[in-house]
Amino acid sequence: MDRNPSPPPRSRDGDEEEEAAGGDCIGSTVYSKHWLFGVLSGLIQIVSPENSKSSSDDEEQQMELDEEMENEICRVWDMSMDEDVALFLQEFNAPDIFMGVLAKSKCPRLREICVGILGNMACFQEICVSISSDKNLGQVLLYCLCDSDPPTLLETSRLLLTCLSQTEVAIVWVERIREHPAIYDSICFIMSSSTNVDLLVKVGEVVDKLFDLDEKLMLEWIRNGAVQPLDQPQEDSEQQPVFRIVPCVLEAAKQVRSENPEGLDVYMHILQLLTTVDDGIQAIVQCPDTGKDTWNLLFDLVCHEFCQSDDPPIILQEQKTVLASVFSVLSAIYASQAEQEYLKIGKVDLPLIDSLIRVLQNMKHCQKKPENSAESNTEETKKSDLTQDDFHLKILKDVSCEFLSNIFRVLTKETVAQGLKEGQLSKQKCSCAFENLLPLYNPVVEDFLKILREVDKTLAGNLEESFPSLKTSHCCGLSCCRAQAPDAQAQRPWPTDPAALRHVGSSQTRAQTPVPCIGRRTLNHCTTREAPTCMYFMQ
Repeated sequence: MDRNPSPPPRSRDGDEEEEAAGGDCIGSTVYSKHWLFGVLSGLIQIVSPENSKSSSDDEEQQMELDEEMENEICRVWDMSMDEDVALFLQEFNAPDIFMGVLAKSKCPRLREICVGILGNMACFQEICVSISSDKNLGQVLLYCLCDSDPPTLLETSRLLLTCLSQTEVAIVWVERIREHPAIYDSICFIMSSSTNVDLLVKVGEVVDKLFDLDEKLMLEWIRNGAVQPLDQPQEDSEQQPVFRIVPCVLEAAKQVRSENPEGLDVYMHILQLLTTVDDGIQAIVQCPDTGKDTWNLLFDLVCHEFCQSDDPPIILQEQKTVLASVFSVLSAIYASQAEQEYLKIGKVDLPLIDSLIRVLQNMKHCQKKPENSAESNTEETKKSDLTQDDFHLKILKDVSCEFLSNIFRVLTKETVAQGLKEGQLSKQKCSCAFENLLPLYNPVVEDFLKILREVDKTLAGNLEESFPSLKTSHCCGLSCCRAQAPDAQAQRPWPTDPAALRHVGSSQTRAQTPVPCIGRRTLNHCTTREAPTCMYFMQ
């Protein structure tokens, strides 16, 4: 019987070679332990005492990294995206080697790469805990925030954000940052002076996370800028204190506004977090220039950029979180500084009413259920009725209604007449406002109708016909009675006063994605795209 010949017997030497090759692999990867040992040994040599004792003539050379070494350590940066490699680096005490490099090396590129590798390693929980428990390494990494090299600052910020996103170690880093006042100065300097959008976004995410984690730290940073300098002349002592954190945040927001919508969202949320405490509100409104700058920026965003009349209604899904933050801050300023010139009635009320009602109209479109009732009635659909998107839209609706009711409460007869003439208070828009304000803000709507009757009785009558609840007599028979008005705040699970709600949808994982090595660039560092763990980009 014909058959294929049997394969030749495996030689003993072949088996030994395969075993040897497998023994040199790192975990389930094909990366070589021997090669990695060589690269790390080279790093040790760079910062060894013999090499660090160099003359001033060699200082320029220390700032540059050998091309071959750069290529090899960049490969390690790429490899560190793999958990097996990261664990092996941890086992080989690579963090201690990187700490030595950061403490001794003057080469910006080398420092950037070492922090980048540590950032990738910290994406894995076990290693993140180990890195965070090393006090010396923690000190060195925080000092990196005072570096003058933008790419190194970017990687340091990414590493800090990754550690702050791990609940097991977040408090450790918060305490360390609180113990180092220089961190506040460095972050304020970056936000106020950098033109590197990627760096500004990442630093903003760090500040956002810090404020969200620790209100005490946020209060300390708010008050830092209000401390009276010892050498300030006596005649200047009565001037309003300068709150540095708010102008710095505003400057960064202006810088990222046109280039990075996600970054703008981050900085708007930082401002919103500041308004959750009285000191934060005062930091915004106590200095007239700061209050005006904040108001003008946010007013311009909602009236001329976000959710415009020519935008499709679905755009609200992309802008819901940033709009919630912006409206929340505007509402806090509006309630605290009504006497300021930039908040004079008529100048801002009608444009804000137009924007708020447009948001509520678009929200109604976004919340429409699909007409396929057969599919929508499934058990799975019922369980997912309150999705994350729906929750954010509800928050935006709540903030918008609160702000709109505050504006309606102070409208004058002249302003209402102007709104009717210009179209901001048409029947359609008033109906949309009533649909959303009732029944929580019934007294506000009734007071508005009183003014509207004096301006346009027909429109007021039509609105009353459309909303029969407004015609229902109260316990005392007076339409303006508030005895039975529901408590709007009591019916909400979150606060909406000037100490406003905290952002609910901040991503907890966006900082925990390993990134590949990126080519060295000067000045503005190009966008660092966070790559999935399964992707590798080798140089």
